[in-house]
Amino acid sequence: MRKNVYNIVAPLILVFVVLVLMMPRTAKFNYDYRKGRPWKYETLFAQFDFPIYKTDEQLRQERSSFDETVIPYYRFSEEITNKNLKAISGLDLENLRNAVMSAMRSIYQKGVIQDETTRKFDGSLSNEVIFIQKNKRAEKVPLSEVYKVSDARAKLLADISPLTRRNVDSLFRKAGVYDYLVPNVLFDEQTTTIVHSESDKSVSPTSGYVSAGQLIVSSGEIVTSDIAQILDSYKREYVMNMGAEGPAILYWIGNMLIALGFVVILFLAIYYANRRIFLDSRYPYLLTVFSLAALTGLLIVRTNENLLFYIPFTLFALYLQAFMRKRVIAPVYIISLMPLLVFAHNGAVLFVMYIVAGMIAIYVFDYFQKGWRQFVTAFITFGVLALLYLGFRAADLIEGNVWLTLLSLFIGSMLTVAGYPLVFLFEKLFNLVSNSRLIELCDTSNPLVRELEKKAPGTFQHSLQVMNMVEAVARAVDDNPNQLRAGALYHDLGKMNNPLCFVENESVALKTETFHKYHEDLTPLQSAQDIIRHVTDGVEIAKKHHLPSIIVDFIKTHHGTTKVTYFYNKFLQQGGSEENVSDFTYPGPPPSTKSQILLMLCDSVEAASRTLTDYSLESCSRFIDRIVAGKMEEGQFDNADITVRELSIVKDTLVNYLAQTHHERIVYPNRKNKKNKSILSL
Repeated sequence: MRKNVYNIVAPLILVFVVLVLMMPRTAKFNYDYRKGRPWKYETLFAQFDFPIYKTDEQLRQERSSFDETVIPYYRFSEEITNKNLKAISGLDLENLRNAVMSAMRSIYQKGVIQDETTRKFDGSLSNEVIFIQKNKRAEKVPLSEVYKVSDARAKLLADISPLTRRNVDSLFRKAGVYDYLVPNVLFDEQTTTIVHSESDKSVSPTSGYVSAGQLIVSSGEIVTSDIAQILDSYKREYVMNMGAEGPAILYWIGNMLIALGFVVILFLAIYYANRRIFLDSRYPYLLTVFSLAALTGLLIVRTNENLLFYIPFTLFALYLQAFMRKRVIAPVYIISLMPLLVFAHNGAVLFVMYIVAGMIAIYVFDYFQKGWRQFVTAFITFGVLALLYLGFRAADLIEGNVWLTLLSLFIGSMLTVAGYPLVFLFEKLFNLVSNSRLIELCDTSNPLVRELEKKAPGTFQHSLQVMNMVEAVARAVDDNPNQLRAGALYHDLGKMNNPLCFVENESVALKTETFHKYHEDLTPLQSAQDIIRHVTDGVEIAKKHHLPSIIVDFIKTHHGTTKVTYFYNKFLQQGGSEENVSDFTYPGPPPSTKSQILLMLCDSVEAASRTLTDYSLESCSRFIDRIVAGKMEEGQFDNADITVRELSIVKDTLVNYLAQTHHERIVYPNRKNKKNKSILSL
């Protein structure tokens, strides 16, 4: 007893420690507010200084404005200026050379650019200002202070024309002056790109400041967009500041109490749902799945809550579904989501979304669990999550980018398909058998069962009848029907090695010309030993074909430590000693679980019921009572965890099953036709 208590409590303590270590040690903003609704709490004042953060939409608009307007970057070329002025000095301009050179030098100093000052470069270039780099310094210059080529020529003509009566334009064209009046301020596309990207990054994330003690919102005041922005900023700073400045010991104590609450409610959920789980390998597996779900949520809360929509929490429900009954799955799955409810800022919304999606996933997975059909479950899960999210979004209970969130939920739903194969790893690590594996084992078309049908057809038919019977009993007492069906199908596997030893297979021998009763030439001891051997033979065959250990246990215990009564009594009648009873006793062990008892009873009832001639309720009831009493007298129920109430339900179910299976049928009357031949009336 003390060992059992330790095996139950020690894993819970480990889960408790892990939860405490992983829980956030920062404060949570305990106010729930929505734009357009009244502030339902007391008047709120700022406890500390904090900036007002811009919303995502505001930042997006500011960055968009940078994308639409690009300030071009130019470089001043001294080389072009000096080269062209030198060229002008060599032209034949009569007595105007010095005046022309002086005017051009003045124009070049201000700068000359191309006439096309608007380019498509990540948006439209500004027509108001440009950057000009000169002597390793860049300055923002109004575009009006820089000459375009056409303006520079007009300026040159205006400056020179008053100095002579000649046609200056004709003179300039003849001398080629215009050829040397070219842009000396050149567009730098690469630097424009760099400057633009840097200016985009320089967008300030804040738009104001709130001082400590300043009023944020009054009680009953409508939460406007501006107030909501201030509250969002306050919440953001509150979580960071209170986590850093608050006394750490309080957070440790609080987290320990919360973790203790989770562990206690988990223990009680298992205790009330199925306390037998504490005694087998399902218990550490269940705690492992709970810990994975809880710790995943806590880890994301501590890092980036936006990733919570990517996490396939419904996958943990399917992990539980693989090895547990649904009455265990539901409470454990709900409890595993509680850390999400407590610590995430949108915890209530996420909690409801993943509970509903998880429960529906468990239901539909029974129908879509093989191969590509798992994608059907994933799509259904996504549909449920998407509808719930849109509902909460429409009710203004959650914020965020709708399309990005839907994409996150879709990816998370598809991850359930990628993550489910880990069930087979868990199956090996914890020595469990999944429901999917049990369903595969119950397929009568698999090679091992077909071999049983071929070598021992009577045994095969007996096993099928036991399968149907034990399934009805399992559902009546809320046991695992798939597990019991698999156990029933393979429990007599060892009879394949010597099928003629068993009366149900005599039809095989009837087909041979040399048929004779198998046991006619054997002593009672020899017959008993051959019959008992089918248990050890069955264990060997099961292990050879790598059947799960739970099936092997069914084979070992389906006769327990009972005696081969017929041949033992015959042995005594022939003068044998009761001291040799062990030679007529099955090796066992006796059943240790409720499932093993159910299979033992159904096996005995199905075999012995073939001797009945009266299948009335009274007769079947006496027959079942006699078999159950016999097993109890032999001590077969001493080590198993079946209650008197469950045993009573089992007996009633078996009585009704036999009575319904062997109900009386109507005898169709015969009539004679015109030729006096008797035919059956249909």
